Amino acid sequence: MADEIFSNFIEDFVKEDIAEGGRVAGQQVHTRFPPEPNGYLHIGHAKAICIDFGIAEKFNGICNLRMDDTNPTKEDVEYVDAIKEDIKWLGFTWDDRFYFASEYFDKMYECAVELIKKGLAYVCELSPEEMRLNRGDLSHPAVSPYRDRPMEESLDLFERMKNGEFEDGKMTLRAKIDLNSGNFNMRDPVIYRINRIRHHRTGDKWCIYPMYDFAHPIEDAMECITHSLCSLEFEDHRPLYDWVVNNVTLPSRPRQIEFARLGINNTVMSKRKLRKLVEEGYVDGWDDPRMPTLCGLRRRGYTPTSIRNFCERIGVSKVNSIVEYSFLEHCLREDLNDNAKRTMAVINPIKLILTNYPEDLTEEFEVENNPNRPEDGTRTVTFSRESYIEADDFMEEPIKGYHRFYVGNEVRLKTTYVVKCTGFKKDENGKVVEVYAEYDPETRGGNTPDGRKVRGTVHWVDAKNCLDAEVRLYNNLFTVPDPDTGDKDFLDYLNDESLVVIKNCKVEKSMRDDDVTSYQFMRLGYFCRDSKHSTPDHLVYNRSVSLKDGFKKK
Repeated sequence: MADEIFSNFIEDFVKEDIAEGGRVAGQQVHTRFPPEPNGYLHIGHAKAICIDFGIAEKFNGICNLRMDDTNPTKEDVEYVDAIKEDIKWLGFTWDDRFYFASEYFDKMYECAVELIKKGLAYVCELSPEEMRLNRGDLSHPAVSPYRDRPMEESLDLFERMKNGEFEDGKMTLRAKIDLNSGNFNMRDPVIYRINRIRHHRTGDKWCIYPMYDFAHPIEDAMECITHSLCSLEFEDHRPLYDWVVNNVTLPSRPRQIEFARLGINNTVMSKRKLRKLVEEGYVDGWDDPRMPTLCGLRRRGYTPTSIRNFCERIGVSKVNSIVEYSFLEHCLREDLNDNAKRTMAVINPIKLILTNYPEDLTEEFEVENNPNRPEDGTRTVTFSRESYIEADDFMEEPIKGYHRFYVGNEVRLKTTYVVKCTGFKKDENGKVVEVYAEYDPETRGGNTPDGRKVRGTVHWVDAKNCLDAEVRLYNNLFTVPDPDTGDKDFLDYLNDESLVVIKNCKVEKSMRDDDVTSYQFMRLGYFCRDSKHSTPDHLVYNRSVSLKDGFKKK
């Protein structure tokens, strides 16, 4: 699989660089995954993880995990722990190569001082608003009245900034590059700002913090990264990345390569918007199964294999595009079809009573756990006079092509007997609550010795040996493919039916003590036990994905 997926422009660049005479010939390929610890990872990050770690694996290299904690505004150790858990869950490891960007704060400060001494940086006193007004346009250069400030004065002011003598926003340190550049990222960008916020690792040691575009190339170079793989939004920032690497004293010169980010319809992946969903109570935390976060997908029943296959099969591109959510579901369905244990569960139960079956008789039947994996063996289920079946497996007035329960029709009960529907009972509201049938004892195992045709097969749960359960049916969180567009706020597109909770469902008794992660509820879909709310006394199952594949292959 890896050979197919990583035959792309990134791999071509790496091959070129490590070849004889190449930029890093003779060196080990070294990548990194540098998330900012200000939120939980989502499916878009999974693509980056698979590329960063995957390229390293492809070329027998190594990949670092680095927390890019240069902006302490929203950073927290909670996110650090969650990020590590998610990456390990996907199946990637970094051994002892775990770093924080904040480990390099002293080096970054030294690099800034070096730039000032070289005449390549200066302290600027323009406010953010003044800086915006003086940014210029394609016909006019940017302007800074502090650009020619003497080096000694900038050195003194920068040290005083570090020492906390000035209030937030009073001064910045700017790189001295080209105020007339057509790339606005090069118009003397800010590389340090004053920000009195306590850092989760360095405490109150620093009141100035480096900007990402200045810090990131230094971090990469300090770790001797050979290839800094990042999303396409940083393509216009690459000249600044290279400028920093070329103008300060560093142990290596990494190469930045950009790829298109992952976009999926019917969801949002902005951390700000995801945080809003969580903090304002629209969802049940970062791990809500409707969220595109990895912990949410995991709680919903997604497997590492399905997500890695999804990331590999969408490929690596230089062009942004939107992938159908149904393809992600398709990848999960493929994995679970092969590996999920089968079980019988009834979500909307009505009672089936076999009127000619002995009241005191209970039989046992062997049922296969997974027809695709004979090595998974079988399990024993009990069968008696009364069972539960799905409400929609009975129709008082059957429609054309309906082959399940209706008066006079024969139905095969999965694994057990052929039964013939003889009647039904309604409650005071006219709702069918019981279905009556007679079983044919000669058809044990569902066989018909006389060769008669029985077209419908129905699953069931023994009323004597079953458990109550709560089932949660998850749908798209938003009602439109792209909730980020249009005149409305993205919250206006929230789907009121994104979660349907069904209580008093009936499941096989063995499921209480089962350590299985994923099930196929026969004829209903793929489900997993909810990791947050399910207990032995209150079983809760989340629908991971339906049986029907909504993805259309092109």
